[in-house]
Amino acid sequence: MALCQVRLDLLDETRKLSFMIELRRLRALRELANRGTIAAAADALYLTPSAVSQQLAALEQQVGPPLLLPNGRTVRLTPAAEAVLAHADALFSELERMDATLAALAGGERGRVRIGAFSTAIRGLIVPAVGLLRDRAPAVELVVQDVESPEVFDLLARGELDLAISMESESAPRHDDERFARTPLMRDLLDVALPQDHRLAGEADVPLAALATEPFVAPPRGWSCEDVIRVGCAAAGFSPVVAHRSADWTAVMALVGAGLGVACVPRLAQDEPPPGVTIRPIAGDPPCRHLFIACRRGAEEHPALHSVVGAVQEVASRVVTAEASRVVTAEASRVVAAEAPQVIPAEAPAVADAA
Repeated sequence: MALCQVRLDLLDETRKLSFMIELRRLRALRELANRGTIAAAADALYLTPSAVSQQLAALEQQVGPPLLLPNGRTVRLTPAAEAVLAHADALFSELERMDATLAALAGGERGRVRIGAFSTAIRGLIVPAVGLLRDRAPAVELVVQDVESPEVFDLLARGELDLAISMESESAPRHDDERFARTPLMRDLLDVALPQDHRLAGEADVPLAALATEPFVAPPRGWSCEDVIRVGCAAAGFSPVVAHRSADWTAVMALVGAGLGVACVPRLAQDEPPPGVTIRPIAGDPPCRHLFIACRRGAEEHPALHSVVGAVQEVASRVVTAEASRVVTAEASRVVAAEAPQVIPAEAPAVADAA
């Protein structure tokens, strides 16, 4: 796509200018807007800063008005650059739609779909979706990559992934980011993992504020779920003291089982709690991961991508339904146990001493 050229006609006061703009130059400007520095844009595009600067200079020469202004050690975009980007994003979306239309004409639900997601989404959503796709779209081949936000969106924007499953967090794109189209999947509630002998292990649910003085076991810094946990604890009135970190939820819960702390664990990660761990719901309004699946805007019409998104949505719906049923069953069992009459054993009759 970098070699494609698009003809644009811009009105410059009293005369019309016609010229050809290379898409790679527009992409360089888009990455600069997203990342703030030429060096960061160069890293994202796998280019040198000098090459990015040359592309931006060539684009500015073609457009006419200045696109960049010095801003200390960096640069800032001019109103002309913002206007160019608004049209460039629409152009990128139209190219994706064209590709989707051609794919539909070529045979529809077939081909390779590259999807990136975090590990619990792979295990809980993508793997079950594979079975659905084998029955419904056998010509679709999934290629799965374990990758976190924000890297997953960098790969998606560069065309190295076709789909991305992620969650709302500081590292996720804004909802008004015109580069991506997103589809909501589910709310993945977090529960507390406690050592079995913890003072709160016998409670039906646990207020998060009751753990304010406890050492926490948490995901790595910068992970989206770490952001969700931090925000949830802040809403409960405290900042967690993190004593241990792990990128593996089974390891997180194992550390809890060893008595090294407590943890907030998403329900998609609770399929195999290790020995010594008690899982309890968080009282009140628990923190949760708002999961969604995204693609480049315009690509949502691609038949193969549409099949994959539909399968993942169905799996997410089944997970939510099963979780709701489990909660209702657990609550009913709790009520029955609470209302059951207590049986007090009668005292044994006194036996008279033998005369």
